[in-house]
Amino acid sequence: MCAVSLDSSSAIAPISDPILDIRDVHAGYVPGLNILQGVNLSVAPGELVAIIGPNGAGKSTLAKAIAGLLTPNQGSITFQGQNIGHLPANEVVRQGICYVPQISNVFRTLTVEENLEMGAFILEVPLKPLKQKIFTMFPRLAERRTQQAGTLSGGERQMLAMGKALMLEPKLLVLDEPSAALSPLLVMGVFEQIRAVVDSGTAVVLVEQNAKRALEMADRGCVMEAGRDRFTGLGRELLNNPKVAELYLGTSAVS
Repeated sequence: MCAVSLDSSSAIAPISDPILDIRDVHAGYVPGLNILQGVNLSVAPGELVAIIGPNGAGKSTLAKAIAGLLTPNQGSITFQGQNIGHLPANEVVRQGICYVPQISNVFRTLTVEENLEMGAFILEVPLKPLKQKIFTMFPRLAERRTQQAGTLSGGERQMLAMGKALMLEPKLLVLDEPSAALSPLLVMGVFEQIRAVVDSGTAVVLVEQNAKRALEMADRGCVMEAGRDRFTGLGRELLNNPKVAELYLGTSAVS
């Protein structure tokens, strides 16, 4: 997990048998200029870990590195015991990791059902049972199965993006800012669906600007700053940590 404790004075015991283990990862988009400056993070099977921090902290860069869209210049990313840091995105997907970007995450001219089918294009199995599973998890999508994705509301599109990724039944789902540009009511609905995904057994790494809400629902949280993991702990612990509340939540600690 992240290497710095809540009071920055003592190490935190690592997770035993993590599904995802990131060690000393440095990565960036320009040669010689790393945005990630030695990130450490572990995720247990079936766990929701929220990644928060200010703009430019490297949160989305970390998500892309996990998903194989960015190759680390240093360090390792291990998934289910296998080093995947060198694998391209299509191979990372086959390993059991699905990534949902913040924008451009659905095919707007295709219907809801066609989007789900596209999400499982690498599978050679009947898709009807998988689609029914998604429609059960997201009843709103079932109601709009023949509707073009571009006509959905923002919250419905985020549900569809998650459903499309879940068609592959991943072991780990990486979500990059799923609440961006949504109204407070829609944000609540999206977060409820994320929690339902976790409760179904899928581990989730949630990169989120809505830090308070993310930490409230997360099993654990990691606060990033300047490309490093600054604080880690249980979600509620981070909410009640005065340093985290003042520096990253813009509030006093939650009582």
